[in-house]
Amino acid sequence: MSDLKDYVDLKVDELKLRSTKGLSVASARLVSALLLVALLLIVLSLLTVVLISWLSVWTGSMPVACSIVCGVFVLLLIILFLLRKRLFRDTFVRMFIEIFYGDGKE
Repeated sequence: MSDLKDYVDLKVDELKLRSTKGLSVASARLVSALLLVALLLIVLSLLTVVLISWLSVWTGSMPVACSIVCGVFVLLLIILFLLRKRLFRDTFVRMFIEIFYGDGKE
């Protein structure tokens, strides 16, 4: 009976360690992804301002330049919406499966 209790305690400890490792890896990846997204948004904002400025000189009209850039962003949003399952959901599901149910080589 003592062996069974020790076995159960070891399994509980193993579960705690695997959960802690999985959560720490997932949270580290989440923070890294958030920082990367913030940086990309800053760069995208600056590039948008440059593109609008260049297009306004080229077209001679600031509203036309803003409309062109807006149209490009709407087109990109439509493409991202259509590819959302392949790009985001499936990718994140595979990532979390790998984190929590890895191959155990570590």
